[in-house]
Formats: sequence, structure tokens, C-alpha cells
Amino acid sequence: MKIKSLFFDFDGIIADSVGCKTEAFRDIYLPYGEEIASKVVDHHLKNGGISRFEKFVTYHADFLGKTISQNELNNLCEKFSSLVIDKVIESKEINGFSEFIRLHGKKFNKWIITGTPTTEIINILKRRNMDDIFVDAFGSPEKKGYWTEQIIKNYNLNRDEIVFLGDAKADFEASQASGLKFILHRSEASGKYFDDKQFTEMNDYHDLWNILNNFK
Repeated sequence: MKIKSLFFDFDGIIADSVGCKTEAFRDIYLPYGEEIASKVVDHHLKNGGISRFEKFVTYHADFLGKTISQNELNNLCEKFSSLVIDKVIESKEINGFSEFIRLHGKKFNKWIITGTPTTEIINILKRRNMDDIFVDAFGSPEKKGYWTEQIIKNYNLNRDEIVFLGDAKADFEASQASGLKFILHRSEASGKYFDDKQFTEMNDYHDLWNILNNFK
């Protein structure tokens, strides 16, 4: 097999947790009205994988006409975390993930690259008893393309031997920028971004082993 390393997004790829984050964004902006909340949700779903830090700045500027202060941004991020972290930890895994790891996990080096803050994703993995599965996990405030390059450099990886598993625009863009193969798992986070594009896709992890074996 040519593939030796796997980069995983987390929400929608390992845990079925996209929905709880969508609801958190909606709840935070609903006090500004249903129209604003709907615009926030629409943007969030079309731009999965982008950090909450960037999204709050964008939503305040574009939908509220406000420049958010650093203190306001920090408070919103803390509120968001309090709304979602337990729900993410309790979310069901994507079908077949544990079985794939049990049967094939040792064949690959594995990292998580997510829009979730690094400290938060590490906490989530520990509380889900998953931290020993991965070499490491990285998240915001750095973008995903930053982490793909850092991992490749720090671990001296061959780009031809890496696959990025994602469900969002940011995942695809990071894989393209670093010259990596990409596998799409369609989810709520896909929004409309992937509708008119052709990708190698997996329905769940029962497909993944055969897909990886077919990469040339």
C-alpha cells in the first residue's frame, strides 16, 4: 500500500458532532433576530472547518456591521465552548471508525487537524479515550494548511503517501495547498460547496480500507 499517513478532521469525520456546533452558532446570534441567525447558520454550513475565531469576526462585521473587540471575541469563544464541548464528547462516532482503527489503525501514522482550538480538541480526545490513537492533534487559531505543512516538515513525510479525510471546504483547500490526496465524507458541513465537484468519497469507514488500497 502506498498510503502511510492519514490526516483526519474531527467534526463530521470522527464524531457526528457538526449539528451541535451549528445549533451553538444559531443560539448565539438568535438574540439579533431570526434573519441574522439564519445567515450565520448558512455561512457556517458552507464554510465548515474554519475556526470559530474567524467566524465570529466575520459574522459581527458582515451581519451586524460591528467590529468585535478582542475581549468580546474571547467571551464568545468561551460561550461557544461551554455550549458544545460536552455534546461533542457525547456525540456518536462516524459509522465504522472504531472497527477501522482496530483492524487497520496500526498500518498508518494518524493526526487530527481541526478548526477546533488545539487545547479543546486535546481535551475532547482524552475524555473520549481516543488520545492514544493519534500521533498528535492540532487546531485553531492556526489554519489547517499551516498544520499540514508543519506535520509534513516535522515528521519528514512524503506527500504522495498522505491522505486528508475531511467534510469541509477548509479540509479540501488545505489538502490541495499541500499537494495531498483528499477523501470526502459528505455531511451537514459540506453545505453546497461540494455539490458540483467530483471527489473520491467514502460513505463511512467500512469503505475506507478499499479506497486507500485503490490509490495509485
